Amino acid sequence: MNLFSRLKRQSPPPPTPTPVPDDPTEPPLTTVLKTLVIVYDPLVDRASGKKLSEAMQWNRVEDLARGFMSDILLVSGELARYRFVERLDVDDFPVKVDGYKYDAQTYLNVARSVSPPYMPQEADYYAILEQFHILERVAEREIDEVWIFNFPHAGFYESIMGGPGAFWCNAPPLQRTEAAGRRFVIMGFSLERGVGEMLENMGHRAESIMEKTFETLPEDQSLWKRFIRYEKAHPGKAACGTVHFAPNSLRDYDWNNPTPVASECDDWLYNFPDFKGATRVVTSAEWGNGDTREHHKWWFRHIPKAAGRKNGIHNNWWQYIMDPNNVQSE
Repeated sequence: MNLFSRLKRQSPPPPTPTPVPDDPTEPPLTTVLKTLVIVYDPLVDRASGKKLSEAMQWNRVEDLARGFMSDILLVSGELARYRFVERLDVDDFPVKVDGYKYDAQTYLNVARSVSPPYMPQEADYYAILEQFHILERVAEREIDEVWIFNFPHAGFYESIMGGPGAFWCNAPPLQRTEAAGRRFVIMGFSLERGVGEMLENMGHRAESIMEKTFETLPEDQSLWKRFIRYEKAHPGKAACGTVHFAPNSLRDYDWNNPTPVASECDDWLYNFPDFKGATRVVTSAEWGNGDTREHHKWWFRHIPKAAGRKNGIHNNWWQYIMDPNNVQSE
């Protein structure tokens, strides 16, 4: 009997969400995620002992993780925290969904544009779940989340969710993972990219989870729909925009647009949930004049983190972004 069959037989039924009544006084809760870190950074030069990241002059895991965690702690008002349980360094390439695996030379040929990338590119998540006993460790509450540091063409999503009741998290949910007993997220971070791109991965996770959180409410009652308004889509009603669209953006990644627009971003930052109708003219100078990391920090800083609940939804949205088990779903 394989791991998935054994765990599925032993696993309890998915928990039934309990409706949460409104309470204007409930304080915002701090979420601490026990995190397993898996690093795919194989040796590619045995003679010199160089790993792939060194050979390609990419970033160090330590620097990326430190910068990301510091940014999330800051923008969440210290309500979102990570605690590393274990780091596993893998001297190998991840297996693809069809069983293929790069070796050092074939991958370096791809990375240096000598050869095209192998297709299909997708990594075999189920092989990783089994190899590292992730479903068991989530079920036993040893870990809450997994980070996988990887590299271009490794085949990982920016984020993906597993567990009972898993839903779209910038990727299709992992099926046959109910044995975890609760939802969990696997983040995919590239050693080639910076902290700004890590925040972008987290931003799309936030978008997916908050979309699910508010899905039962009509659009005119959805605070999430109001939060993500930007001028092009909602003339005269811009708020904080999305991860790709700042309040004044005209297209994807248009974070350096100097066009001034009126935005209610200050109302979200200072007055939520008791909006005062405050608006202010903003430009790209507010979010770093095109700097990816600065824009994403600005956007995350406006995510609500207040006390209380409305329509059964906590006014501290970080409780959902960090822990999707808090999302009530039908």
